Amino acid sequence: MRVVSLVPSLTEAVAVSAPGALVGATDWCSHPVGLDVTRVGGTKNPKVDRIVALAPDLVIANDEENRAPDLDALRAAGIEVLVTEVRDVPQAFRELARVLDACGVRARPRWLDEAERTWSSSPAPDRRTTAVVPIWRRPWMVLGRDTFAGDVLARLGVDHLYAAHEDRYPRIPLDDLLAAAPDVVVLPDEPYRFTADDGPEAFPGLPCALVSGRHLTWYGPSLTEAPRVLSEALRAARR
Repeated sequence: MRVVSLVPSLTEAVAVSAPGALVGATDWCSHPVGLDVTRVGGTKNPKVDRIVALAPDLVIANDEENRAPDLDALRAAGIEVLVTEVRDVPQAFRELARVLDACGVRARPRWLDEAERTWSSSPAPDRRTTAVVPIWRRPWMVLGRDTFAGDVLARLGVDHLYAAHEDRYPRIPLDDLLAAAPDVVVLPDEPYRFTADDGPEAFPGLPCALVSGRHLTWYGPSLTEAPRVLSEALRAARR
């Protein structure tokens, strides 16, 4: 089985669960560290000719991260493309199982069982917190409706204030974000790399939680430790 992944979190899942199957991945596929496969460009602009040259049995993609014209071009070249859709944590587990099965993984990986147990056994939050969750600046964009990251946070007791917005990633002026008066501002390090020096200064007087984008937005082995890592960052911001 020869697999090309166009989704960083799925790249990690396949690499650790089906060693040797992965022959190509995007430039953004950073895990596992030291992954040695052919790089095929970005998630939004993959090099279709390079992927075709790898002669994969399967390309795995995501309806949100990858563009339909690129996937159509791969199909036109005779390549099978599996497209995932992930909007919440339970769906992530179902899609991960489907991807790994398609990649020839017959024994369910231990990390997947561990991740499901971790999320199913997590205690109910003792109190709920409101948040805004920027994912970009210039212009400011935040989590909106129906997102995996929003569901992750909700399960940790964090209700982001634009969960009912008509857009999944709405552009909201900074003044409006400040006027929303959230309990905390959650700043991930991807897709925009918010840091201690780039992001919190825009929200004076509000606690800001700098969180790992891999643990907030990826669905793969990182799910095993995501509740702990994210909860620690949120608690640190609210002290």
